[in-house]
Amino acid sequence: MKPRIAVLADVQNIYYTTRQAYHRQFDYAKCWQQIESTGEIVTANAYAIAREDEGQKKFQQALRCIGFDIKLKPYIQRSDGSAKGDWDVGITVDAMQAATQIDRLVLLSGDGDFDLLLENLREKHAIHCTVYGVPTLTAQSLIEAADAFHPIDTKLLR
Repeated sequence: MKPRIAVLADVQNIYYTTRQAYHRQFDYAKCWQQIESTGEIVTANAYAIAREDEGQKKFQQALRCIGFDIKLKPYIQRSDGSAKGDWDVGITVDAMQAATQIDRLVLLSGDGDFDLLLENLREKHAIHCTVYGVPTLTAQSLIEAADAFHPIDTKLLR
């Protein structure tokens, strides 16, 4: 029986880290194919910020065509000029809710805030946790909390 996989993509994190490290875009379709070759993807969510521009709408539609459900949060511009659009709690809640239905979690993010989530999923639910992240921009604590780390390098970029 193929392992049942949940794929959770922290879109902002992946976008900014691949742009900073490589000045290129992450290829979600290639990544999907790589993951799908190892099991059955039963849940796939891409967490993004809702911006009403055509580029974002096309990108979100491309993700839907690959197989992702898109979860959007409003873009909040603070009075000091900074922005807010954090999906950490939403990703964590979805991962915990999926825990009884999956054998493996694939997290696309380099955010160290997810280390406790992975530790919990591994220890309490015996879920194999895999992280895809840009090596130089992925928190060491996240890499250590995962069973496997797949570096995002030029093979997974467009």
